[in-house]
Amino acid sequence: MLEAISPLHVIYATAALCAIMVAEAVYLLVAGRKDRRSTINRRMRLHQSKLTQEQVLIQLRKERGDGGRGSVLSLARLRDLRTQSGLTMPLPQFLAVTTGAAILAGIVAGWFGLPLRFALLAMLPTAIGFPVFVLRYLRKKRLKKFAVQLPEALELITRSLKAGHPVPVAIAMVAREMPDPIGTEFGMIADEVTYGSDLVTALNDMYRRVGHEDLPLFVTAVSIQSTTGGNLREILDGLANVIRDRGKLRRKVRSISTEGRMSAYILSALPVLLALAMTVVAPDMYGESMDEPLTWYLIGGTVGWLLLGNAVMFKMASFRF
Repeated sequence: MLEAISPLHVIYATAALCAIMVAEAVYLLVAGRKDRRSTINRRMRLHQSKLTQEQVLIQLRKERGDGGRGSVLSLARLRDLRTQSGLTMPLPQFLAVTTGAAILAGIVAGWFGLPLRFALLAMLPTAIGFPVFVLRYLRKKRLKKFAVQLPEALELITRSLKAGHPVPVAIAMVAREMPDPIGTEFGMIADEVTYGSDLVTALNDMYRRVGHEDLPLFVTAVSIQSTTGGNLREILDGLANVIRDRGKLRRKVRSISTEGRMSAYILSALPVLLALAMTVVAPDMYGESMDEPLTWYLIGGTVGWLLLGNAVMFKMASFRF
């Protein structure tokens, strides 16, 4: 049996094992140099760079779009979308990058045979829609992570209140103990309260920056407790359970509606894969018709109907509650 093992196979297995060990050593070397407590979120990293607490707050507010509204390109809705996405790149620079990507995509499409007029027509909606698509994707990803962290943050605040700490100190503890995005957001609240801002106003500013639909419950609970009194610890404890149960229900509904989304994905990919397969198997089948102007009109109509059908299917598979 040992004779059946080729020396070449042994060499391959040894090389693979060595590569795995080298990769693990590099990972441990890089990961071991990082102090988790001091770099757990961006606010803590900025504190490491010898900035004062006030400078850190100004820097974070500037990155989140709270430093002013002077830019001509900073349109209101797009600016709010950029703030809620967590993007630190300035909005004019981001629009310049996405517009350049749209122009590059049009040039590449023209290089591969798309008529110039169609390439120019495709650049305009791409340049307008691509930034919105990227920002909405980043916002959705950030809100999903924030939703998972919010019940944990409320439980951490509850435990801090049980220990006898006031609410601002409990919020500052969340900023020290939890990673982004919630760590930096609660850290900005703690810094704003330190420099004289009202706690409820700081919480409302966080809701505007984040845009998560469960945050008004937390803001209302703190606002009522600060004006009329009450047991905030029990309120936040129940609120954490409610938010966690809502998250479970959302994930359950999403798993049930997976069939509709997968159908849209498959129906979207099937024409593209079929066209690529036919191009490889029979290149002359569509090659002669690509020079006809009517062909591109038909392709555009087909793509339009496909996008419309996908939008309807995704609308049917999306539930808001």
